Amino acid sequence: QVQLVESGGGLVQAGGSLRLSCAASGRTSSSYAMGWFRQAPGKEREFLSSISRSGGNTYYADSVKGRFTISRDNAKNTVYLHMNSLKPEDTAVYYCAAYSWFVDAKHYGIDSWGQGTQVTASS
Repeated sequence: QVQLVESGGGLVQAGGSLRLSCAASGRTSSSYAMGWFRQAPGKEREFLSSISRSGGNTYYADSVKGRFTISRDNAKNTVYLHMNSLKPEDTAVYYCAAYSWFVDAKHYGIDSWGQGTQVTASS
């Protein structure tokens, strides 16, 4: 199993940008497709984006398409989420995950979750 640690969250004004990082240890992250999710207070965890093991294929939820970009550096065992044009409704705890299997945003299995990092976009 791989251990995941997110970083890079914080407070930003609406319209601003942040870059989240997810560092993997234990089993190398290149063995996994990876994804980002978020959970706002009182809401269910929401899929945001996924990236294949090689980084050649990416997938985005409609809510973040065009604003967020997922990438990975397998040499550094790190996955990133670049977030632009942040909105107050993007405020949530953001989690990275290592997939055990992935078909699409609704059909997948998770091997490991990170502990989460808080992102707050103020209006």
